Amino acid sequence: MHTEISITLFDNKQAEEYLKSLVVETQNLASPVLRSVSICTKVEEAFCQAHVIVVLDESTDKEVSTLEDCLRSRVPLCRLYGYLIEKNAHESVRVIVGGKTFVNLKTVLLMRFAPRIAHNIIAVALGVEGEAKAILARKLKTAPSYIKDVIIWDNISGNNYVDLRKTRVYRYESAIWGPLRYSRPLLNLIFDSEWVKREFVATLKNLTATGRQFGGILAAHSIATTLKYWYHGSPPGEIVSLGILSEGQFGIPKGIIFSMPVKFENGTWVVLTDLKDIEISEQIMTRMTSDLIQEKLVALGDKIHFQPYQSETELHKKDKRISLPITDDSQEEQVSDEHEDPVPDEEKNLVMYSRPDVVAHTCNPNTLGGRGGCII
Repeated sequence: MHTEISITLFDNKQAEEYLKSLVVETQNLASPVLRSVSICTKVEEAFCQAHVIVVLDESTDKEVSTLEDCLRSRVPLCRLYGYLIEKNAHESVRVIVGGKTFVNLKTVLLMRFAPRIAHNIIAVALGVEGEAKAILARKLKTAPSYIKDVIIWDNISGNNYVDLRKTRVYRYESAIWGPLRYSRPLLNLIFDSEWVKREFVATLKNLTATGRQFGGILAAHSIATTLKYWYHGSPPGEIVSLGILSEGQFGIPKGIIFSMPVKFENGTWVVLTDLKDIEISEQIMTRMTSDLIQEKLVALGDKIHFQPYQSETELHKKDKRISLPITDDSQEEQVSDEHEDPVPDEEKNLVMYSRPDVVAHTCNPNTLGGRGGCII
């Protein structure tokens, strides 16, 4: 027997007409598990006795001048939500944070301002995981659901890294065939490593750059699947990526929200610290965590300016370009330099790629991103 649910859509008064249209659309589903759907535009009534809260991108038409302003603008709303959740929600409430922007930051801020239920606040990473599986499936001419154990590390809506070292492919049509439970390592099936390092990464980048990342269907499915796993457990033996508060696992600094491999069981999650052969070098870990730490410090006013991480290799190359004399020969050298392998020597198994610029004269918070990469 299915558990019936009642949904309340919460936003400001200006969004009331849009919320009403969503109510009608939801009712039109005629779902047997949906008892009721309503709207709430009064702040003092938000989250009243809620058992599950899904936090998405806030609606805003406000333009801000810097990335720092974007980061700091998240604090007042998260402070308000944290207060209301602790005041109004059910004592066992579970909070899922999704959206396209600053997902990790919003999660850690909610934990800060709702400390009583901080242990029940998580960030959804299955959207990024699904995108990666779909791209790999098109390459292998198979179904995305046949690809398992893709690990997403780091910042869900910014600098994230796709780890394929544990990824396996089931029901793959080839000369080697086995029962349904039989699988093969994905990296043994994609013989073109340059495709993984270049085209795979470029396709992920393009999803963000064109604004097609995390459409409504993908976001809804990712949230629903995460919620299902949270209540009923994830498939046995399967790795799930989830944004949670770091307690030092895998060498990740404590106190930041970080996407990492977990499994769900018994109504909670367990970090898979016993996985073998997924060690992360100190250089890569520093690159991964630097921006997340800075986002939190800037948002809370403990740091004035955000400085994107640059490795010593990148700084050396930058200094080399700046110091070159302006001659025809040096111009030719600079052009050829752009075509060098962009992967630093100490990070040959990590491919970096650029996402939309995070600093502009006027920033739209809904288009900000970062850098990311692929670990193979």
